[in-house]
Amino acid sequence: MPSIPFFQVDAFASKTFEGNQACVMPLDAFLPDETLLAIAAENNVAETAYLVPAGDGVWKLRWFTPAVEVPLCGHATLASAHMLFAHGDYTGETIAFDTVKSGRLLVKRLEGGRLEMDFPSAPVRPVPVTDEIAAALGAQPFEAWGGMFYAARFETPDEVRALKPDQRALKTLGADGGGWDRGNFGCFALGGEDGADATSRFFAPGSGIDEDPATGSWHTMLSRILAENFGKPEARCYQAYPGRGAWVGVKLEGERCKLSGSAVTVIEGKFRL
Repeated sequence: MPSIPFFQVDAFASKTFEGNQACVMPLDAFLPDETLLAIAAENNVAETAYLVPAGDGVWKLRWFTPAVEVPLCGHATLASAHMLFAHGDYTGETIAFDTVKSGRLLVKRLEGGRLEMDFPSAPVRPVPVTDEIAAALGAQPFEAWGGMFYAARFETPDEVRALKPDQRALKTLGADGGGWDRGNFGCFALGGEDGADATSRFFAPGSGIDEDPATGSWHTMLSRILAENFGKPEARCYQAYPGRGAWVGVKLEGERCKLSGSAVTVIEGKFRL
């Protein structure tokens, strides 16, 4: 029976049970798309990352939720780099990932075991808060932006923590033109516990996930909002998923965003096909 090496990693986490779960599976070549999606559905975590070597220090990278392939995923990229540094005998300081829709992504080691990812950060624009969106979120945002996702700002972190959206209604709504399907919403407020510059949650029924515990792609958008609207080009952000939580460092540099965080391996084994 053929098998694939399998690593489950908590990304944007300093210990087990924090951050966001990702499965990382190194391959010699990509399997058919329907097989990659079936494996991701079997793994049943936010994302499964598939890696194929492409030269010295370079890997091809694709990400799948249990329902769809996505164009960008931060936490599964962090998990992939962690796997290569911790378990793949890679001794370099920087890893390059070539992706289908997000170009080349770089990840380098920082002091203290943290990793820093270099991602694109797409433009954002103010958008209206419709009655339909407020009803689906179950609360009235103070203001909103469109870009990769729909970003809704609330006045206090407590409002963000208390959100209980109607996921079925949310799935059909959003901001057009960002390259993602509708039904992907980042909700945030300035400030938070332990010195956070922003506290957020990310709801993604449009990507097959009701709520994502730690979302790197969302933080590339949040970093631009914080820099352009609140004078915070560098920020320490907390994603307040109930029961887990994740710290994400963000730094906007022109059209790129640096995301930093830690990761821990939770499970190591083989996936049998």
